[in-house]
Amino acid sequence: MALTRTEMDRKIDEHFHFEANDDVAGVLATLSPDVEHDIVGSPSGPTRGHGGARPFYESLFNDLSDSKVECLRRLYGDGFLVDESMWRGRAPGRPFGLEGKGRPLEFRLLHVVEFAESGHIQRENVWLDLAAIIRQLPQD
Repeated sequence: MALTRTEMDRKIDEHFHFEANDDVAGVLATLSPDVEHDIVGSPSGPTRGHGGARPFYESLFNDLSDSKVECLRRLYGDGFLVDESMWRGRAPGRPFGLEGKGRPLEFRLLHVVEFAESGHIQRENVWLDLAAIIRQLPQD
């Protein structure tokens, strides 16, 4: 049986909550064991399973801090949602290969998320506004 919008919202909001708290174990708990994790443009390309997703989140939580995600809109389908959000926080590390130097940062994100019947995230496909990130984190 397909998940309801409320069930999908609950899972993606839980996922974002764990991300905002730099909780790798919590984030991974929202993903199915065989999740396809695809951050578009990432040098590693799409990964599979918790072991494939873990390094991305460990790096992300070192590179970005004070995360706040504001949902701008969501679109729903049978077993999936598309979430457009605004991410705001700071860049103390090297997000996306750029020196952050602790500067404030904000950028749009687009998540395409498919759900397993268990309610876990089966596939996470993330697109981000890299042009906005580059503009805010000019390199010397």
